[in-house]
Amino acid sequence: MFSCNERVFYEDTDAGGIVYHANYLKFMERCRCRWLESMGFNVLDLQEGQDVLFVVRSVNLEYVHPARLFDELTVNLEVLQVGKVRLLLSQNIYNQSHLLCKAQIKLATLQGSSYKLAPMPADLIEAMAQQRK
Repeated sequence: MFSCNERVFYEDTDAGGIVYHANYLKFMERCRCRWLESMGFNVLDLQEGQDVLFVVRSVNLEYVHPARLFDELTVNLEVLQVGKVRLLLSQNIYNQSHLLCKAQIKLATLQGSSYKLAPMPADLIEAMAQQRK
């Protein structure tokens, strides 16, 4: 499991000081980028060097408790399935030990020049598969 931290700033909240619902997805996206970087991959390098893009295919998101202004959040990522062109992740957001939001996210990889399904590089698939062990 991979984890990273986020802090809730004023810009992340609505008028009531509660994190705006779409911003949970931003926190999760940042975590996915950091996760790739922790394995030695960078989304820009994948795009420019290997013509591979990650796209979100679907999100199943459940809000449990609200995050508030200046909360210190932990965003977790767990790999559930790795395929050649598809990836299934579980992501949860916590404030201390309190679960705030949970999601299952399906990603696909596309060839950047055609936007057609394309396989992930073999070394990336292997690195992701190691995360499941």
